[in-house]
Amino acid sequence: FTSCVVVINFNLGFRSMAVSTGRTVLLCATIVAWLAVIGGMSDEKEAVRIALLALATIIAVSLFMQGDKKLNDYPASISGAGDSCRQPYEKYDLNDKKKSFEKICHVLINETIQELDMYQVQSSEKEWIRKMLEYNTIGGKMNRGLMVVDAGILLYQGSHRKITNDDLNRFAVLGWCVEWLQAWLLVADDFMDSSVTRRGQPCWYKNQGVDKIAINDAFLIEMCLFRTLKRHFSHLKWCYPQLLDLFLETTFQTELGQLLDLRCEHVQLEEFTKQRWELIVKYKTAFYSFYLPVALAMTLAGINDRTEYNAARDILIHMGIYFQAQDDYLDAFGSPEQIGKIGTDIQDKKCGWLFVHAFHDFCDEKQKDFLRKHYGNCKVLSDDEKKIKALYTDLNLPKFYQDYEQASYDKIMALKPTIKQVPWSVFEAFLFKIYKRQK
Repeated sequence: FTSCVVVINFNLGFRSMAVSTGRTVLLCATIVAWLAVIGGMSDEKEAVRIALLALATIIAVSLFMQGDKKLNDYPASISGAGDSCRQPYEKYDLNDKKKSFEKICHVLINETIQELDMYQVQSSEKEWIRKMLEYNTIGGKMNRGLMVVDAGILLYQGSHRKITNDDLNRFAVLGWCVEWLQAWLLVADDFMDSSVTRRGQPCWYKNQGVDKIAINDAFLIEMCLFRTLKRHFSHLKWCYPQLLDLFLETTFQTELGQLLDLRCEHVQLEEFTKQRWELIVKYKTAFYSFYLPVALAMTLAGINDRTEYNAARDILIHMGIYFQAQDDYLDAFGSPEQIGKIGTDIQDKKCGWLFVHAFHDFCDEKQKDFLRKHYGNCKVLSDDEKKIKALYTDLNLPKFYQDYEQASYDKIMALKPTIKQVPWSVFEAFLFKIYKRQK
């Protein structure tokens, strides 16, 4: 059985990360069954014949397990499996999670730049892509990305499993994929909205020599995300298709939300209803900012129960809607120093939480006429913008918002019994980051 052992060790040693649990069980069961048969035989010659048959069986099972290896070679693609530029994972320090997480981004950028060689990208364009990635992906609060890591840790703790350094790094890579998803969306969003600042610095398109190139740069960041996902997860066949599908679906959902938002420029203010606002924020923000990080962690942790995903989605979408109401409120009442940008919702004629409630719930006809005339037709810091903010205050919307915030929190907490496998601490961690936030 020396030959059998060599085949088994070779197979498991080099393909352990790509073999599904079911196939590993099949191989082990085959080995045990043949050992039991041979061990109970007294005829030596018969035992040798059976051993040879066992060896053939083991090799056949081994080939079966390697049969899908070719699927990961991606023969039609220049990059093949795409993992040639993947760097070994460094030690992930849980005592300094934020610093460890930040380091991963620099590693991913370096991998991305290295991978460009196979696409004949020239030095000047490589430098442009590096600068563009560093400018747009580094410097944010990283809440979405860190949540993938935090959720992963809590999921492992909840199932009494030891989390490895590779596990932590993979959760962090997924976290940065979420951050890069947000980065490309913001680059495009800022250009379409004519925004001025982002994260305390000029929007990318405002930089000298960028302008409309920002649109292509947004697409590049998106593709760098998917290249990163392939580079780090394509060999994990038990989770890569689901991870890929999650990013594809979430991107689609977010773009649908963006369409609803952009169309607001061409509709009457009467169509800025609470339902329209909720659909915009649900699809433009809630799916990618709240559901995606937790769903990615659940997938990598091995959860495959659709009911659990449905329950988690319901809770997290409620959080996302509440979060966007906060964002809309802070756009009007938060300072640029506080929120890291200049609020432009009034100038941009946004279907925002403050407006839909003011217009449909509190304004008299005279006040509605004022909004019809000036909402979306005034500049940032202009007298008319200040008057609209003053109207919000006169209508007691700050107090209305505080009541909404508490009601949202209570509604989320009431959904706790619907979760069975995911520790509630995963949702508490998210809620703690956003409840009564001021920036």
